[in-house]
Amino acid sequence: MPTPPATKIPAITVGLRPFDSHPFTFGGLPAVSTLLATICALPGGAVRLEFVLEGRIEALRVPQEDAPPPGPLWQHTCFEAFISAPDGENYREYNFSPAGQWAASEFLHYREIGHSFEEENLPPPTITTVRRENQLTLIAEIPPALLPTSPVLRVGLAAVIEREDGELEYWAVHHPAERPDFHHADGWTLRLDTRRVTR
Repeated sequence: MPTPPATKIPAITVGLRPFDSHPFTFGGLPAVSTLLATICALPGGAVRLEFVLEGRIEALRVPQEDAPPPGPLWQHTCFEAFISAPDGENYREYNFSPAGQWAASEFLHYREIGHSFEEENLPPPTITTVRRENQLTLIAEIPPALLPTSPVLRVGLAAVIEREDGELEYWAVHHPAERPDFHHADGWTLRLDTRRVTR
């Protein structure tokens, strides 16, 4: 019997960089040495995000599953995605905490929120966090019901990193403004064509 062809999944991996060109050091070394983000389209219409942070994890405040962060997730260490249709003004923001919490909102225009998805009866994202001595990995799968309906997605990937001293660092593929602003559409430099999932 012939072996069925493998599924081909379009994937994009990028390095995030801090807004501050002089990031926090701990013991003479950067607290975050590298932060890679991958987005890929899955069969069935879902999207998977993977963030891999390497560095001095002990110098960071990372929310634990048994002690989720108070208040908005973006006020603590969390990983984020901004996704829209290529030409639309409306977009969706996704926040994923290493503690397992998530938030997703639709915006009608720049920072003009339409509604949040957490209270709706929709399939939630799945979040997996793996912690090692010098590495933190978060994987989130966003179901189709939470994504824009466009087959081609414009994507911005970002992260908020809380240092042990309570200060926040803002990491993204591109920082287009004079201050950290993940909502700025010029920072959404990636294009993911979900139609390219083939066998």
